Amino acid sequence: MANVSIKFNGKEFLLSCDDGQEDHLEELLIQINQKFNELKNDLGNLGENKLLLITAVKVMDEYHETKKKVEQKKIELKNLSNKFKELRSLIYDYRDQKELEIKELNKNHIELKNEIEINQKNYEKLIDDAADEITDFVEKANFEKLS
Repeated sequence: MANVSIKFNGKEFLLSCDDGQEDHLEELLIQINQKFNELKNDLGNLGENKLLLITAVKVMDEYHETKKKVEQKKIELKNLSNKFKELRSLIYDYRDQKELEIKELNKNHIELKNEIEINQKNYEKLIDDAADEITDFVEKANFEKLS
């Protein structure tokens, strides 16, 4: 344990704290001393005990206000975290939906491509058949003309 000598309201005190916490304890005591002196200046000398009580009440009030703000920020952070989780879920759902749509479009594309190839082959056969019939007709017409 470490010992820290402090001066409060003109009096010396020796306080103990965990090793390594000396600076922190001194900082806290400086802040308490400032509050005490501010109240002493604002309210006058009401007596040390009463000023110590008012100082303690002020410090606790600030502590509780800070605690409320921290709790409110925790709630806000939790709400924000939930919104991000919801947004992430929506993004993944959207991605999954678009992947299904892409698969369906690819399937439709392949089916359309196959249909075009079949129609092209049918068209070429139709043209070939029509050309053969025209050729046969012309040959018959020429043969009949010659006979």
